[in-house]
Amino acid sequence: MRRISRITVAGAATASLALALSACGGTSTSSDSSSDAKGDKGLAIAYDVGGKGDQSFNDAAYAGLELAKKEFSYETADVEPTDGETDADKEQRLASLAKQGYNPVIGVGYAYASAVKGAAEKYPDTTFGIVDDATVEADNVADLVFSEEQASYLAGVAAAESTKTDVVGFVGGVDIPLIHKFRAGFEQGVKDTDPKVKVISQFLTQTAEEGGFSSPDKGKSAAEGQIEKKADVVYAAAGLSGQGVIEAAAANKVWAIGVDSDQYKQEALAKYKDSILTSAMKDVAKAVYNLAKSVEDGKPATGIVKGDLKTGEVSLSNSNPKFADDAELQEAIKTAKEKIISGEIKVKSS
Repeated sequence: MRRISRITVAGAATASLALALSACGGTSTSSDSSSDAKGDKGLAIAYDVGGKGDQSFNDAAYAGLELAKKEFSYETADVEPTDGETDADKEQRLASLAKQGYNPVIGVGYAYASAVKGAAEKYPDTTFGIVDDATVEADNVADLVFSEEQASYLAGVAAAESTKTDVVGFVGGVDIPLIHKFRAGFEQGVKDTDPKVKVISQFLTQTAEEGGFSSPDKGKSAAEGQIEKKADVVYAAAGLSGQGVIEAAAANKVWAIGVDSDQYKQEALAKYKDSILTSAMKDVAKAVYNLAKSVEDGKPATGIVKGDLKTGEVSLSNSNPKFADDAELQEAIKTAKEKIISGEIKVKSS
């Protein structure tokens, strides 16, 4: 039986989950009746806005769950969000997972902060995690956070080196501090590389409830507007809405820069992949897997667990050969990365 003691995380890995539970919203579980050798259940995740299939943030969390399921051979669960849900709904979802014996239980996205805090108080013997820019102070909670601004800085370098019009764009899903980190890093990376390059930045909505992270049509419209203003590289930090940005870039034969996952490799985006220059990635899969491993090892992670360029948990993808084979571009990114890691470059987060 896996039980709780506190320490910091160790271990690493990445990969790619599925299937029924019932707790405030669409659900899916995956189990193997012969595999639960330790007598209790394993990792459960509750998705952020956009849900599974966003080809980005949520799918990266799913990948980490899938890896944990494969390695530890235990029952897992993943739960979809519902439209218009409250913090109380989220808390009930997490509490239901803990009550059923899942451990750890992870809320994917900053919106789960209040829910994680409440559920963690009710189930002190369960390890909870929250992915993204939120801090929940509790003895049994791990805050899985990332230096998104660092990967975004490198995306800015890539954009400045790749533009032919000296105009690039940033599309943020929702006007919140987390997405400000993406914008700040990107704009700084562009300006440090070439001050002549103009950055057009905009947010799709003021709140997540308005669809900023879940509306490809909004992303497409925003990107089209930026492209009309001569932007020939557009970076989206907008969850599912980013698919619309990538579609607009492909239709107008300009570059898109993806986010969170390596979007060049996403099956749902395959027909647009030649227009995806790179992706500013944060290894949510690794963070999710590592928390599951820490619990499995009997040393659950708690407190702030941060991934950055130095740990390798934020990065730029190299899947597009046109990007990977551009020696000058790669050298510029390598130089910037080294300066960020050494502290010579301080990347802004707002």
